[in-house]
Order: sequence, then C-alpha cells, then structure tokens
Amino acid sequence: MLRLLGKTLLKLTGWRYDDVPDYWHKKQIIIGFPHTSNMDTIIAFCYNHIIRANAKVFIKSDWFFWPMSSILKPLGGFPVERDKGSGLVKDIIHQFNKEKRFIIAIVPEGTRKKTKKIKTGFWNMAKGANVPVLCLYYDGKAKRIRWVGHIRPGNDLVADLLKIKALYKPYGYELPLGDLDQYYKK
Repeated sequence: MLRLLGKTLLKLTGWRYDDVPDYWHKKQIIIGFPHTSNMDTIIAFCYNHIIRANAKVFIKSDWFFWPMSSILKPLGGFPVERDKGSGLVKDIIHQFNKEKRFIIAIVPEGTRKKTKKIKTGFWNMAKGANVPVLCLYYDGKAKRIRWVGHIRPGNDLVADLLKIKALYKPYGYELPLGDLDQYYKK
C-alpha cells in the first residue's frame, strides 16, 4: 500500500527515480544531498517504500511528537538527538553488528540551511560497522532521484569526503565541505 502511495505521490509531483543500483547491500548507509526542504523527507519516505529498502530515515527528534510520531515511525522515521555525545554512532554500529539487514538513510548537511560543513557521523558509523556508503542525489532541476555511486570508508575521512564530492560533481552538485582542516580532530 505504501509503495503504491509513494509511486503515486512522486508521479503527481513530477519526480522520477533511478532503480536500485547493482552495488546495493543488505547493510549500508545511504547519504542524500542536498537537503533543502521538508519535502526532501517526504520524497525520501516515498522512494524508501518504492524500492522496498526498509531504511531507517534519520529525522531530528523534535519532529517526534504526537501525532507526528505515529506517522513518522511506521514510515521508517528514526528519531535522532543531534547533540554531540549522544552515543548515536556507537548505538548504530551495535545495531549493524546485531542485524542481518540494516539500512540507514541520512542527510549529512543536518539542516535545510546553507552550510559549509557536513556532519561526518555517517562515515564513523560506516567505518565502525564496515558497511558501504551509498550516495543519493535529489536532483531538483530534473526532479529525479539519482544514485551517484558508493564508497567503502578507508582510514582517512578527508580522502573519503573528497571521493564522495567527486561522485556528486558530474551531476552539478558541489558538496559543502568548506575548509578541509575542520574535519581533522584537534
């Protein structure tokens, strides 16, 4: 039912989408760019059900109040406390190690506002759980959801961010990394 509803909603709004890529895994983290409006989340929920990913979509915990929580949780919404030190990375790594199939979807910008630095928890989760990061692009101009590639995290966060940036570049999207020094732990 939700799959049909998702297809209908995307069709009515003029959005098209790529099929699941051949590098799809049962355990993975999906990152999506750009995050410009709350409509991105609706599109993500629709696509999640269309491709039957059963991904947990990270959403700031402020949205999980009644009645919203009764809608978001069944759709795959996963409440996230955005404070540093919440233990989320460790908890998600544990969940990946426990489950046979586990997919997380994250928008690393962490906000709908313009940003000069993305949040790198996705990379820490993927590295810690030894799972790939799949890169999704919400192409607003073409109204198309596109898969642009994937990486398996190595030992250098900045090198991996540059690889991810290179995946998005041919599609006309400039990943907001800002000064790369800000990603090194001081």
